[in-house]
Amino acid sequence: MSGKTGRNANHTGALWITAAAVGFTVNGVLAKSLAVGGIEFMQIGFARAFFAVLPLLPILISLGPSAFRTNHPWIHIGRAVAGAGAMILGFYALQHLPLANVVALGFTTPLFIIVFAVLFLGEKVRWRRWTATLIGFVGVLVIVRPTSLMGSGTELAVLAALGTALGIAIAATLLKRFPEGESETVMLFYFCMTSIVLTAIPAVTTWRPPTFEEWLLLAGVGLVGVAAQAMIIKAFRSGEATFVAPFDYSKLLFAAVFGYIFFGERPDAWTWVGAAIIIAATFYIARREAQLHKPVEKRLAASLDETGSAATDQPAPDGGVTGASVSRPAPPDKDRNTASAAANR
Repeated sequence: MSGKTGRNANHTGALWITAAAVGFTVNGVLAKSLAVGGIEFMQIGFARAFFAVLPLLPILISLGPSAFRTNHPWIHIGRAVAGAGAMILGFYALQHLPLANVVALGFTTPLFIIVFAVLFLGEKVRWRRWTATLIGFVGVLVIVRPTSLMGSGTELAVLAALGTALGIAIAATLLKRFPEGESETVMLFYFCMTSIVLTAIPAVTTWRPPTFEEWLLLAGVGLVGVAAQAMIIKAFRSGEATFVAPFDYSKLLFAAVFGYIFFGERPDAWTWVGAAIIIAATFYIARREAQLHKPVEKRLAASLDETGSAATDQPAPDGGVTGASVSRPAPPDKDRNTASAAANR
């Protein structure tokens, strides 16, 4: 990506992720409105999964049996359970906490990912990123203020909000276990079906017949959620991750505005201070990651050019890979060692 083309692509990615931030905030408003109206969070979770799978049906039917075929069913199931659990906990948190607080606590996801990458993926993290991670969790303490939390009746909701971030981090960590080219359709299908299975019985036991307006809101939770997820994918395919990702923090601004307009919520100063600490920590981690990997990627690309390999995976219009599977030559040992050394910084 070079010059004006690169800048335009980054700006396009930033617009997509900002639109996704609006979409996720609207999704939160819809879910919270249903909860305030007396619809239980399990019923909302079931509707989210059910209405989300409907747009997938034409794709699944057109693909036939191949849409469900995978060599890694247990990773899919584990990732789907983590994602479904995060979704359910998120709806519970929205039922009991201000919208902006739920969003701010959700920004801890990258901090949990750092921990899981070390524990389960064998990645090496040195003192700078560990320090940023610890500072990020200090931001969590600033938001929740444990001494004022005790006896407030929102302890479980705060834990649920953090559990949402934890579940998303687990799902993201398991995503790295998939080989390149694993179908996104299969991932979405497993997530939706697992969510339906996990929420079906609890939803039936707590079911309250929705009004016509509530049916519209339930459908909106599913459809807006899928649209926002699609925008996130589009954003990171359009621009560089380190440029695009910070725009996701606009969610906090949208959540504060929408929370005030629809529910009369006013985030206190501690929420803003804690969110600023979390955002600064995760932003530093992202920038540090870019600094460590960019020189290595350039050297690896150069080494591939030197071997005369002109084969690359060209993205298809649907985001897949055109043509047959292309194997790339392994990078020279020198560059592989350089990559390993960079990861240890």
